[in-house]
Amino acid sequence: MLGEKTKPTLEVQNLTKIFSSGVFIRDKVTAVNDVSFNMYPGTVLSLIGESGSGKTTIGRMILKLLKPTSGHIYYLGKDTSLIKTKAELREYYRHVQGIFQDPFSSFNPLFRVDRVFDMIFDVFLPEVKNREERINEVLHSVNLNPERIMHQFPHQLSGGQLQRLLIARALLLDVKILVADELISMLDASTRMGVLNLLVDLCKEKGMSVLFITHDLALGYYISDYTMIMHRGRLVEKGATEKVYKNPVHPYTQMLFNSVPDIGHRWDKNEKFVPEKVNDDIQRFYQDNRGQGFQYLEPDHGVLLSVE
Repeated sequence: MLGEKTKPTLEVQNLTKIFSSGVFIRDKVTAVNDVSFNMYPGTVLSLIGESGSGKTTIGRMILKLLKPTSGHIYYLGKDTSLIKTKAELREYYRHVQGIFQDPFSSFNPLFRVDRVFDMIFDVFLPEVKNREERINEVLHSVNLNPERIMHQFPHQLSGGQLQRLLIARALLLDVKILVADELISMLDASTRMGVLNLLVDLCKEKGMSVLFITHDLALGYYISDYTMIMHRGRLVEKGATEKVYKNPVHPYTQMLFNSVPDIGHRWDKNEKFVPEKVNDDIQRFYQDNRGQGFQYLEPDHGVLLSVE
């Protein structure tokens, strides 16, 4: 089974999130449906799926930006729903942080970088005295020059530099869980590899658990130890990255991998993609395996065989 040898840093059990809309007639949308997984120290767990599949909703629930409709999230064995006071929440955010798709939106455009770090110390680390030394240490670890960075405004820095600053902030807070939501989608190709390599190196060195949320299969394979495939709010396949990628079982996973462009194969304008056919294949797959639910077909490789 996935990660049996070590104790998980974060446990997600039967997590469900239902959104309601409307005034007189309430429409309900199930964004996340009965999702369970664990995160372990020093590993990268990729959460892969198309837009609207519920990936970001899971990340936001881990970060306590959304309240689950049902299910539980345990951080180091403690139910996060029991975190109520400001002091408890502040302690939680010292160890659980997020990096989002748009790095520019994560910074106040009126504050210089040095002010951003001062606020982190004031809120989370008021007891620390050697602030400048700690800041210089984490900036150097993410390949940023403190002398060039500290007095700049966010708009004076590139997207890659801002993403590195967010990673530096996580290091400063001694983060144990990092939710990286579409971390490099706004970065150019040359910058992407640098940020990803940095994230993996720091993950292994510091023992962080990283939830890497993405729709890019190639990046998921490149960076992750374990992979989860999400479709319409459900985890349809999960396990060791090598096993999921080399032997996809669920029809949706197979469709995703077949959709990846081959660099040595030109686009064929006569080739058709029919979404309805994929949906039919999934329904047929569930029908053929009715009653089996989620099963591990081999160690570190599980598949949702049916929803009944």
